Amino acid sequence: MAKTNGKILVVDDNAGIRQALKILLPLHFSEVELLPSPKELVSRTAAFKPDTVLLDMNFNSELNTGNEGLYWLGELKARWPDIPVVLFTAYADISLAVEGMKRGAFDFTVKPWDNDKLIGILKSAVASRDRNSGKSARSSDRPAMRWGDSPEMLAVRKLTERIAPTDATVLITGENGTGKDLLAAEIHHLSSRSGRPMVAVDLGAVTETLFESELFGHVKGAFTDAKSDHAGKFEQADGGTLFLDEIGNIPLHLQAKLLRALQNRSVTRVGGSQSIPVDIRLICATNMDLPRMVAEGKFREDLWYRINTTEIHLPPLRERRDEILPLAGMFLSEFAGKYGRSASGFSKEAAAALMRARWNGNIRELRNVVEKAVIISEGDTIGLADLAMHEAPETEAPAAGDETLEQMEERMIRAAVRKFNGNLSLVARSLDISRPTLYSKLKKYNI
Repeated sequence: MAKTNGKILVVDDNAGIRQALKILLPLHFSEVELLPSPKELVSRTAAFKPDTVLLDMNFNSELNTGNEGLYWLGELKARWPDIPVVLFTAYADISLAVEGMKRGAFDFTVKPWDNDKLIGILKSAVASRDRNSGKSARSSDRPAMRWGDSPEMLAVRKLTERIAPTDATVLITGENGTGKDLLAAEIHHLSSRSGRPMVAVDLGAVTETLFESELFGHVKGAFTDAKSDHAGKFEQADGGTLFLDEIGNIPLHLQAKLLRALQNRSVTRVGGSQSIPVDIRLICATNMDLPRMVAEGKFREDLWYRINTTEIHLPPLRERRDEILPLAGMFLSEFAGKYGRSASGFSKEAAAALMRARWNGNIRELRNVVEKAVIISEGDTIGLADLAMHEAPETEAPAAGDETLEQMEERMIRAAVRKFNGNLSLVARSLDISRPTLYSKLKKYNI
């Protein structure tokens, strides 16, 4: 067989198999790298830039579920959808292999393998990569949406994939830290506007005095320090997607101005008179109960209808606990590679603690806890002490009954203010929000 100018990344925990492939594959491909575990899979894929990944489906770890390959397949396809993945399994489990194909695997092969068949599959995968090289791929600097396998998130994914290709306005709801910004980016990526910019605005951090200038732009001389014309976020997003995060924070008297721009699909810069048409796809996000705010007169009903063509709700992490350990494992792999640590799994006690935690800060909190644990870890396993030294700020027990997102947010902020004795820098850092956003929320909740 002729040698192919292709790069193959192999991930398999069996040393004998790696040794055999180390001899076989270089006879047919220009470059080959072999990893004993998926711990460095994401970081090595980013650095090595393989044309095909040969991925084992089972690894020895605390997170072993019998189908780790499907999990890591999802991570690879989320970040690099154009890289073919061939699944490698020691068990002739056709149903598992078919599921892998449904999730985007190029092909699969069963151990013990036939050399000619394996090389043929890998060469076909490399060839398909070459054929598709002209297609746009996910930007490597954009974090991937983490779907998970829970029924709730599978439903979210199905709805997202159905509405993303349209230009429908989307409202994403959910608690802080559930990944609303990642979902917004995923919708943009899957849309026909993916080749155009996605412009994000944290409305909780925009002061009232700069609201119009920030969103609609201004002309030179419109106010002090306006030394040149400035295009606002609407204009910057022209042809692409405008993502308005924390839309529930907009004061009532400014909501009318936003509504007018959305209805007219045009903006007028502060100090100017020219109406500038804009072509945007609008995505909004909030952790607030907007219907309740409408009923209380705090949010315009007409604006609510305008931004709520389609609503997607991201459930909190405590409602999809089967994702906690897989997410923790992914973060462990990410940060072990980033910080050069050897940690590759969690002790049983640490894994149990992760499962017990309420995770009021959701995925963002879990990610921060794992990152800090990796930084201080000294061995191959993250122990309970590593997690306990860097637990997230304590919060009060949840209120009985149906606590709204707004009530939960107020409770968490008050608890953090007490914990840090009013040090707002530490409060903002612990809640993973900006100081301007914190100031806005303190004012809102009269704290």
